[in-house]
Amino acid sequence: MPLLKGKSKATKEKNFEEFRKGKTFKKTAKKFGKKKAVAQMQAVVLSKARESGKKKTSRKRVAGKRG
Repeated sequence: MPLLKGKSKATKEKNFEEFRKGKTFKKTAKKFGKKKAVAQMQAVVLSKARESGKKKTSRKRVAGKRG
């Protein structure tokens, strides 16, 4: 169940659908209830979206300058 990378609304919706069709969702829903499974699905998909938006490089601050 590979999730797509991206932050767009369309990508998130596709990932929700992909997750909901998978075995993991059904197993979690059966064990903990549908409400908990939906919450977990949302957390995973939104986390993946946040992760895909991270910048690869970090800025270094120059001493004496603000900004």
